[in-house]
Amino acid sequence: MPKENEYVEFKDSNHKPEEIGKRLSALANGAALIGQQYGYLVFGIEDTTHQVLGTTFKPLSKKIGNEDLELWLSRMLSPRIDFRVFEFPFQDKHIALFHIPAASNQPVLFQNVAYIRVGSNTKPLREYPEKERKLWQKPSAEYELEFALQNVSEADVIALLDTQTIFDGLLKTPYPTTQASVIEKMIAEKLVIRSNGHYHITNLGALLFAKDLRQFDMERKAPRVIKYKGKGKLHTEKDQIGIMGYASGFLRMINYISGLLPSNEVIETAIRQDVQMYPPLAVRELVANAIIHQDFREKGTYLTIEIYDDRIEISNPGLPTLDPIRFIDGYNARNTLLANIMRRMGFCEEKGSGIDKVVSLCEIFQLPAPDFRTSQNQTIVLLFAHQDLNQMDRKDKIRACYQHCCLMYVTNQKMTNQSLRERFKIEEHNYSIASRFIKETISEGLIKPENPDNNSRKYMSYIPYWA
Repeated sequence: MPKENEYVEFKDSNHKPEEIGKRLSALANGAALIGQQYGYLVFGIEDTTHQVLGTTFKPLSKKIGNEDLELWLSRMLSPRIDFRVFEFPFQDKHIALFHIPAASNQPVLFQNVAYIRVGSNTKPLREYPEKERKLWQKPSAEYELEFALQNVSEADVIALLDTQTIFDGLLKTPYPTTQASVIEKMIAEKLVIRSNGHYHITNLGALLFAKDLRQFDMERKAPRVIKYKGKGKLHTEKDQIGIMGYASGFLRMINYISGLLPSNEVIETAIRQDVQMYPPLAVRELVANAIIHQDFREKGTYLTIEIYDDRIEISNPGLPTLDPIRFIDGYNARNTLLANIMRRMGFCEEKGSGIDKVVSLCEIFQLPAPDFRTSQNQTIVLLFAHQDLNQMDRKDKIRACYQHCCLMYVTNQKMTNQSLRERFKIEEHNYSIASRFIKETISEGLIKPENPDNNSRKYMSYIPYWA
């Protein structure tokens, strides 16, 4: 760079947090406007001469009160962007660099104000309405195709990625005899991109097939499995963070989770058997869903599987693109390339029937209905251990009635008093119990009679409110 521009700024001083925040906003927006993937804020380099001055600024150890500067800046930016901070020596001088993803779909704001670079100056975006309009119209870049690691050799690609799993699990073809053939197959799958004689490993390639996510600075994207003793977080028995890519480590992770789940001992035909408390297929489907639908640009949270004595909580970063109440009948993939590969490897469905299957399995296993929630930029699914009907509270029963009605509807059936009794194992002479659940679910606006003019409760059928 001959000098600063819309997406690059050199600084040797001025470490005020507010000024840094404004520049992160301006550089993210400037990069988006001129088609760059990233913006850069460099401390320790003089602008026009490029002289290496060095800097006393150390952002990785800087605090704002009791909070790390990096976390404070992340909170002040909206939407949150996955910027990274690097500190390193160069020509025996200390350099600090902010690596900033370009804005996508909307401007990046700092403390609710958007900024832009105009030449070498940082200005409020509202003063340039034409630039603001262009930012809102700018299509978002696919995270999966951004680069996790750039300018690596063929040998590095093969050393960093689990190529055996790519051919055995994904392509289901014999392993090529030449290194170049291996690379060509990965380029075809968009796991690697070749440009100007160099190879770049995409986020898609790293997230799915990394031998070690830490080598891509992606340890925060790794799944974390925590086993607690009891029903709360006071006593942790195990806390394991994965290091392999999702596809390479998926079956190992599922087997590890299964080994931590409680089971019940039952006796059938005089033989004692351990039966898992939770349907293994439901756990597998929910973990795969959490991987596929997470927001990779959301910082600070792991994809987490937490196991308690009475439930499993599976949470992923990012709010869902679909209202959780419509998870059963709807489908809206966030990471389509990643989802496609996970489906081809048999780890998940890609047709929106995964949650239907989970709800159906919970009914078969006589478990409470799963609960789908959102909280602080996270999507959370709760899978509950068995409870007798009289142990469930009103919300549990209404949620189960609604989900049963949805499940019947999406399988081209209709919920009736009888079908609900079968779901809860309620005896026929206690039909009024099921009637009460139906009435309460109607009062919550979640279901409705299919034919309101039908005066016969015995033959009444019900459909979801959205049907």
